[in-house]
Amino acid sequence: LHIGYDPKIELKSNDIRKNYGLKPKKTMADASDIKAIKNSPYGNDSDWIDFEAIVSTSKDQIAISPGYLQKEWVKGERRYFHYKMDSKIVNFYCFNSGKYKIKHDIWNDVSIDIYYHKGHEYNIDSMIKSIKKSLDYFSKNFVPYQHKQVRIIEYPRYSDSAVSYPNTIPYSEGSGFIVKVDTNDIDYSFFVTAHEVAHQWWGHRVVGGNVQGTQFIVESLAQYSALMVMEKAYGKEKVRRFLRHELDSYLYGRGKEKYKELPLSRVENQGYIFYRKGSLVMYALKDYIGEKALNNALSRYIKDVGFQEPPYTNSRELLRYIREATPEKYLYIIEDMFETITLYDNKAVSAKARKLESGQYEVTLLMKSRKARSDGFGNESEAPVNDWIGIGVLGKDGRELYLKKHKICESEIELRIIVHEEPKEAGIDIYNILIDRHPDDNIINIVMGT
Repeated sequence: LHIGYDPKIELKSNDIRKNYGLKPKKTMADASDIKAIKNSPYGNDSDWIDFEAIVSTSKDQIAISPGYLQKEWVKGERRYFHYKMDSKIVNFYCFNSGKYKIKHDIWNDVSIDIYYHKGHEYNIDSMIKSIKKSLDYFSKNFVPYQHKQVRIIEYPRYSDSAVSYPNTIPYSEGSGFIVKVDTNDIDYSFFVTAHEVAHQWWGHRVVGGNVQGTQFIVESLAQYSALMVMEKAYGKEKVRRFLRHELDSYLYGRGKEKYKELPLSRVENQGYIFYRKGSLVMYALKDYIGEKALNNALSRYIKDVGFQEPPYTNSRELLRYIREATPEKYLYIIEDMFETITLYDNKAVSAKARKLESGQYEVTLLMKSRKARSDGFGNESEAPVNDWIGIGVLGKDGRELYLKKHKICESEIELRIIVHEEPKEAGIDIYNILIDRHPDDNIINIVMGT
């Protein structure tokens, strides 16, 4: 609920606006806009609020809103619930009601409750597992969780999304409760749950101004946080499979862009950028500077800007913390990944190996590397390759025999690498850490010779 005019709910499509005689919708304000950064994306009418609500519903249902239950009673045919937060929150809250079953658990002193429709128990244990691992990882690596409960509330499939409100997460049955997860596939409900729990840090603790780049802070950091929880629970291979899907989605999304693709640090309401590219870029940053260094930077950032009064933080401020954590030789990736639209075309051309008298193997790998910058409208210009790029050799069952970053300064590269076991595959950027438009040709089978 908001008081006054809300430009966020204006018609967004310029084609539709034209049909109604409306001017094209303006883009979001620049991150440095002094007026815009005083408002959050949650509305222009308020900042941090005290929240208390009394909600009534049918006698046989449970009503839920953010906050802690103070009292419950029945009057006539109505059932009443009194909720109250114990600290200020952003002006963003929800109301749910249903004939719920409740699965209860606990993590440390935090209560965990899943409100679900009977018969939809399929992924509840996965959700609880994700909540626990998320609370643990985020509290240890960023700052401790600010609430005493986490609640997930199922709602019907009139929407297929989950939304994170303060300590309360309404979650569509179609997004997690009735999704069948193959044991060999990515646990979608686990990841979505981790992402929504991450918003308690990125979105409810750290609030960016209503300017370009705020979705990078809120959504891209939630994506990274959830990826790290998934990596700890299921391993790097599952994360790589997920990121390959993100890469395909990003490339598809930019191909369908009707107006202008923006760099991640200036992203507006473009999900293929702040979700898909955000996942790729943040995980790549972790690969370059290390998980500990990146998490320390994010921890310093959230401690400095969490719960701040207006003016709010912006993406430029976040990048300052990231720059401080980045070794000098890797500083170029900040511009490439966050401030511009940089694309790669890395390719493994040929790979051969011979067995040495020592019993080791010498791999000769021929590769190509191309780098380009886009202006956001599809026009590209060649950029010089002067990058640190991972070169890898894999053995039986995909086991890593060699993986190291090399400084690549030419478009064609030949390397000789010594490994201790018989190699099977080799390539450049073999795990698609960089945004490559043709990711399938980065790795090639090795031809054995004498």
